[in-house]
Amino acid sequence: MSLPDIDQLLDSLEQQLREHLNHHQIEQPLLVGIRTGGVWIAEQLQQRLQLEGELGILDISFYRDDFTRHGLHPQVKGSELPDSIEDRSIILIDDVIKSGRTIRAAMNELFDYGRPARISLLTLLDVGQRELPIQPDICGHRLSLNDGQIVKLSGPQPLTLSLS
Repeated sequence: MSLPDIDQLLDSLEQQLREHLNHHQIEQPLLVGIRTGGVWIAEQLQQRLQLEGELGILDISFYRDDFTRHGLHPQVKGSELPDSIEDRSIILIDDVIKSGRTIRAAMNELFDYGRPARISLLTLLDVGQRELPIQPDICGHRLSLNDGQIVKLSGPQPLTLSLS
């Protein structure tokens, strides 16, 4: 199985995000990336769209529902969000969506910071296998994986996809 080209995926995400912002009349979105891959994609899109303002970063380690099973990840860095996300339009960005549990944890954390006007989900890859009813609004590519296969985004410079 060959993986899609990362530059083509970013081009597609940029175009889809522009259309999404226009359709929903969002002028000042807050891009929020989930550590680490989602942050790398958010940084790329922030530059491509020439959006002003800060970029939000979420580290959802403490919000995971499997925290007690797997313990704390050794590289927890914390989240960085603006003082208020109240009534903001948030574009939540992750590299790969699989079960939906990471996104659920990210939304739980976001609501601890305030009540956004809307949250739209953007993912580089959708590999299916949902355990929760969460779907991306914007997706670079849908990919079917065989049992045991994992797709990984490495970066930040250059961004590369690998399959193991």
